[in-house]
Amino acid sequence: MNADAIAIVIVAWNQLDKTLDCLASVAALRTPPGRVVLVDNGSAPPLAEAVAGRFPAVEVLRLPQNLGFAGGYNAGLRHVLAGAPAAVLLLNNDTLPAADALDQLIMALEEKRLTQGREEAGAQGADGSREFIGLVTAKIYYAAEPERIWTVGANLNVFLDLKDGGQGQRDTGQWAAPRDVDFAPFCGILVRREVFETVGLLDEAFFLYYEDMDYCRRARLAGWRIRLCPAAHILHAVSASSGGRDSPLERYWMAQSSGRYFRKHGRGPRLLLIVPFRLASALKMTARLLLAGKATALRAYWRGLWLGWRTGRATTPPPAWVAGATGGRR
Repeated sequence: MNADAIAIVIVAWNQLDKTLDCLASVAALRTPPGRVVLVDNGSAPPLAEAVAGRFPAVEVLRLPQNLGFAGGYNAGLRHVLAGAPAAVLLLNNDTLPAADALDQLIMALEEKRLTQGREEAGAQGADGSREFIGLVTAKIYYAAEPERIWTVGANLNVFLDLKDGGQGQRDTGQWAAPRDVDFAPFCGILVRREVFETVGLLDEAFFLYYEDMDYCRRARLAGWRIRLCPAAHILHAVSASSGGRDSPLERYWMAQSSGRYFRKHGRGPRLLLIVPFRLASALKMTARLLLAGKATALRAYWRGLWLGWRTGRATTPPPAWVAGATGGRR
């Protein structure tokens, strides 16, 4: 698979400076992709003019309003999948991929399963997973602390929540080995075309957050492997589009989307385990926000949590007192 068979889709809502920085890092990739599409998710003012001035080769897909993270990505995916890319690299506009990140991700995507010392040629492995890796994530670092890991992908526990993701750890080589994971964030992930053809697009009932957890769960249930490629590095300004960690807007959408995710995937007897686990998690979050003096974020958190669990969706816009606390909807 050559890089010219790769399409890159970047979703942006406002944040012109971060978007231009992201595009500059994409332009500096050692091997350029076949095409780069920027989805302008209802920014005001529109981003097209500023982008065209510096990056004329970038295609700008302007949406009339903010469709959320899943909706923005889906618009970009429909646009590029009408062509013939072998895979699509999804990037947040607040990420900075390293110069060799795309090369490393492509090599990892082409890795084959080994069975008794030889490459397996069958359609699926003995455990039901497919021969080829479907999704590949990078080792992602905090942009403000490039030596500190944000995520290396993660596995799911019995409660369908994340474990062993390396978050906050200083990188001392402890995550140097490639591994299969259950989850990888969609702020920087390379996805084989066939995954979209078999699993579908992102669930737009998630406006912001958890749409990637949902998609990874669906991909794994369909038999696709998700791989960490630790040789690929990406910097990420975490939660920049929602006002930063523990802002009222970030807490609101995170809580609402968690309700959608756990209601969708925690059906049957598993739900009896998940509900008390989520209640304990909510009480822990309450204590943390109270101790930090973040009363508005706490109120937003419980508002979002109630809506997500009650409606089973995560698309209810925040009230003015939440949106106004960080100056925007997303």
